[in-house]
Amino acid sequence: MRFTDTLAAVVLAFGLLLPGCASGSGSWVELKGERFAVEIADDDQERAQGLMFREHLGDGRGMLFIHEREEPRSYWMKNTRIPLDILYFDGERRLVAQQREVPPCPDGTACPSYPSRAPARYVLELDAGEALRMELRNGERITFGPDIARP
Repeated sequence: MRFTDTLAAVVLAFGLLLPGCASGSGSWVELKGERFAVEIADDDQERAQGLMFREHLGDGRGMLFIHEREEPRSYWMKNTRIPLDILYFDGERRLVAQQREVPPCPDGTACPSYPSRAPARYVLELDAGEALRMELRNGERITFGPDIARP
């Protein structure tokens, strides 16, 4: 095999591997064997901003909210333009409550809140319909990727 043939084979191999590496980078969570790329909201400012003013979330994407303490939570959809599933997890990363198909509240007024009804430390927001599609039940466990800080 000539050097140019070898070089071409190496370049092709890296070209085939790079898309897999790129999709595997960044923060992720797994739920019922499905992986979601997530943005992390782990301080007051990021949690307050959440998914406000977004036009779409994207397939296989979500936002993970990390709180310092496990306690009853309540989220609302102020200035949110996309319907979401809001999934509440306790400190052991077990699903303790679900608010499915939560409608947007794009004008930011008279937005109802959606409580956890159980103490939660982590909240995962996904596109509306994901919880139904995956047939999520309370008690399911979420797995965090290695870059998500553990308490």
